[in-house]
Amino acid sequence: MPYTRAFGAYELSTEKVRLDVDAIHAALSASYWAAGRPRHVVEASIEGALCFGVYHGGVQVGFARAITDGATFAYLADVYVAPDHQGRGVGNWLVASVLDHPRLQGLRRWLLATRDALRPPRFCPAPGARALHGDLPAPPACAARLNAFARGAYNRRILEGR
Repeated sequence: MPYTRAFGAYELSTEKVRLDVDAIHAALSASYWAAGRPRHVVEASIEGALCFGVYHGGVQVGFARAITDGATFAYLADVYVAPDHQGRGVGNWLVASVLDHPRLQGLRRWLLATRDALRPPRFCPAPGARALHGDLPAPPACAARLNAFARGAYNRRILEGR
């Protein structure tokens, strides 16, 4: 059964048949972390992960995928929101929706390898999150929203790497 959520006019779904692989490949090709990634590799990465598409008016405007062992660890990868939809809370909602997915509950550790997502106004780390090289300050504007999804019976950690 697909996992779906709504946020104003935005919809999130884990249904892989809805993913616009052309849009995902184009967005990832424009990123620093996946520039030059061939389409067949993007397709394989989608096949092997729990994927989250974000849609506005039926058009895909965001994406994230979680690679997990289902028991202790998950890697959050390829998170993006189309530029025209940034600055509206969609990225934070997308990440919160990933963290709240039923298959991802009870994990001890999360990894997000990034060099820029933690600079405001982009994704803000949850209070208490730790980087590989020290604490990450949570900008005050993000604290209330992030506290909401940082609460829970399990330990959510997002780590920054190179």
